[in-house]
Amino acid sequence: MLEGVRPAQLKPKTLLLKPKDVLRTPSVRATLEIYSASEQPPPLHVAEPPLASNLASTLLLKPTDELRTPSVLAPMPDTRPSWFKAKAPGGPGSRYAELRDSIDSSKLNTVCDEAACPNAGECWEGGTATIMLLGDSCTRGCRFCNVKTDLKPPAADPDEPLEAAMAVASWGVDYIVLTSVDRDDMADGGSAHFAKTVRLLKELQPSILVECLVSDYAGASAPVEAVATCGLDVYAHNIETVERLQRSVRDPRATYAQSLLQLKRAKAASKDAPRPILTKTSLMLGLGETRDELRRAMFDLRQNGVDVVTFGQYLRPTERHLSVVEYVHPDVFEELREEAEDFGFEYCASGPMVRSSYKAGEFYLEALLKKKRAAGDVEVAFG
Repeated sequence: MLEGVRPAQLKPKTLLLKPKDVLRTPSVRATLEIYSASEQPPPLHVAEPPLASNLASTLLLKPTDELRTPSVLAPMPDTRPSWFKAKAPGGPGSRYAELRDSIDSSKLNTVCDEAACPNAGECWEGGTATIMLLGDSCTRGCRFCNVKTDLKPPAADPDEPLEAAMAVASWGVDYIVLTSVDRDDMADGGSAHFAKTVRLLKELQPSILVECLVSDYAGASAPVEAVATCGLDVYAHNIETVERLQRSVRDPRATYAQSLLQLKRAKAASKDAPRPILTKTSLMLGLGETRDELRRAMFDLRQNGVDVVTFGQYLRPTERHLSVVEYVHPDVFEELREEAEDFGFEYCASGPMVRSSYKAGEFYLEALLKKKRAAGDVEVAFG
């Protein structure tokens, strides 16, 4: 039990697990550390001050707890729930159609297409787009991701930063997410490529909000600093899942501690940026994580300066990827959103269909305007 926290202080939704509760993990080789009531868990990665009593996790697993270990070959849940519905793309003359034509006529890759995202119609129609720099082949192989892998992908196109900036400026979108495959074959992980794209785009369209969703750069600090100070508005890097499931879900070269460190470095480097930036991360649900593990992740993220977090349901892209452990009910996503706000995040988007860059512009702008309104900077009415 966390120091200074008594069971009577907890909200009903943070009650202790009972022996029949199940802890699930998407790996056949996962290990579980079991603690009795007289033992203490290992220390966190960061110094842990006392938590607010209504948020503290008091989970101590008992030896009778069952461990489920689904894998790529594990059976899927029987049916997909009715709440998974995506808005159909707009027809001819719509904003979606215009973006579709522009992207198809260019050499740009979009994560919307490469990752088979179900929200492309809604996002593009709402003025948010996500393009993928540095090619379409990743040097890593995460078990959840549908992007193709290649240990030696083609060299990055030196003309891509200008071409991407010109194309995005012509779209008239309000918010752009720039992401990329992992490029461990490049000395700087492609960070200079990112920074150049952002600077050119801001020159062409100063009002556009730019989010960069980047890799962990293999733990190097210089690439993080280069991107965090290039003029972007949001520095995003996804931890993807809770600490226990990292090796089961992500490529072995990606770790929980390394991702936290890079997010912390980005926030620290932003003091030298042209304008204040937000840091952001995302987690997938339905892979066997527990509520207490999610609370621990939120605590760790806030301790490392992360401002924005999103939660979405993991959906298996093909039969070659990890099976879904469970479909998480929308009520749970709403509870997590409320808990994230209690933890002090600037904003949390949480829902079954939420993805890292799902309607990012609208979410970001609404949160930003609410903050300004609360500070008395601007009068805004929300319906």
